[in-house]
Amino acid sequence: MTQTIGKSFKDIISPAVLIFTLKVTLIALAITIFILWLFGASLNGFIGGYLSWLPWEWLKTTGASIASIAISYMIFIIMISIVTSFMIESLLIKLAKKHYPEVPVVGTPNITTSILMSLKSAMIFFMIFMFTFPIMFIPLVGAVYMLWLWSILLKAPTIYDVSSLFLSDKNEIKARTKKTTMLAMIAAGFNYIPVLNIFAAVFAQILFLHHILGKDHA
Repeated sequence: MTQTIGKSFKDIISPAVLIFTLKVTLIALAITIFILWLFGASLNGFIGGYLSWLPWEWLKTTGASIASIAISYMIFIIMISIVTSFMIESLLIKLAKKHYPEVPVVGTPNITTSILMSLKSAMIFFMIFMFTFPIMFIPLVGAVYMLWLWSILLKAPTIYDVSSLFLSDKNEIKARTKKTTMLAMIAAGFNYIPVLNIFAAVFAQILFLHHILGKDHA
């Protein structure tokens, strides 16, 4: 795993990855702004109703403000994940040819399947978050919990995107994608760092690429 993480960090600072991440970020930001403009009022209403059980008015107001910011941030992270999954194919192939030239490209992700898997993971993530977000305020527990929650957003779509390109046997895919929850949580750690959070999804893709194609799986 150490070798996988080391290779991934070297790749993430390459010009190709930086340019890709910038494109993804701009697209995701535009979509996020549109969603908040379209559904922001409904979202605030839901949050207000959800927190109506709190006995103190100041806590309701503060909680609603924090929740609104957190949810807006989560939508942005979700959009980055979806857009990354949609656009990542050519970058993964380029990195694979650089590190594993002997590994052939055996397929391509189905765009519809990729988007649906990303949306499904995003929906699961968002629903769990909406009904459990107070946990994030528990010291340490909340931090680890959010990493696990973000890993849900990243894991399944990333496995599909990477494995569809280089693996055709389902049993082999299952064998090579063990312990990927921890990798997804490591990538999700970027979400705690301002600016660097835009790299979480692409870093997950690169981590999974090296995990799946690395020599330890040969």
